Amino acid sequence: MWKSRILLAVVAVGIGTGLYFLPKSVVENESQLKSETDQNAPGDPHSDIPMALAEAIAALRPLAQPVLNEKSATFADSLSRLYAQAGKYDSSAWYAGEAATFFKSLESCRQAAARYYEAYSFAVDPERQKVLAAEAQRFLNQVLEQRPDDLDAQGQLAMTLLATAPPMQGIRKLQEIIQKDPQNEFALFNLGMLSVQTSQYERAQDYLARLLEIKPDNSQARMLLGVAYLNGGDKDKAKAEFEEVKKRDPDPAVQAAADSYLKDLR
Repeated sequence: MWKSRILLAVVAVGIGTGLYFLPKSVVENESQLKSETDQNAPGDPHSDIPMALAEAIAALRPLAQPVLNEKSATFADSLSRLYAQAGKYDSSAWYAGEAATFFKSLESCRQAAARYYEAYSFAVDPERQKVLAAEAQRFLNQVLEQRPDDLDAQGQLAMTLLATAPPMQGIRKLQEIIQKDPQNEFALFNLGMLSVQTSQYERAQDYLARLLEIKPDNSQARMLLGVAYLNGGDKDKAKAEFEEVKKRDPDPAVQAAADSYLKDLR
């Protein structure tokens, strides 16, 4: 999932759309939850959820609403996982949030934060991004209250600030993570991606090259580095990176993305 999302994001960056979050089938907000789940009920000819998964969701829904006790909260957590499997990330996040609101444990808050961050990262509409980002922040802050040194939570919080605050707030937080952990993959990659989006190609090259020193097989970072070289005017280095991606990663989606750039460079 992450690989295909970033590869598509790289293409988007290359054509100047400025999008780095791409759409996935999700509900727009919590008020749409019931209509969405009704549409995905077993037997619905328009449902895009496999029948067995849709049946499991339909069976759990009455048991997970409302979340009043440990049993219903446990069902909500299970329902969140099923919706994640179905690619319905807003619904997955909502149920994870309901479970976390009841349990209030570090793990449940971490799970809700991860689900809301996932939904946020697939959203395209700016207003939807803000809503999902704010919910992700709510649970990320709860995680950080218990684990203030959790760099994963700090990184996700930084990225959600891009939708709810001046972008430099999020960027500064990513830079702070690099100061604490110079080899932090999440921060290096996202700083590289954001630098490409803002046409700061030399800075992007620095971040991504540093990441590849740590993880030379990170095809997303290598592809993005190729884009940074290409947009920075160094076609030879860009070509070398795209060719290296093809050598290292046999995934058909990766191969196709690299080929599309190499074709333009011939």
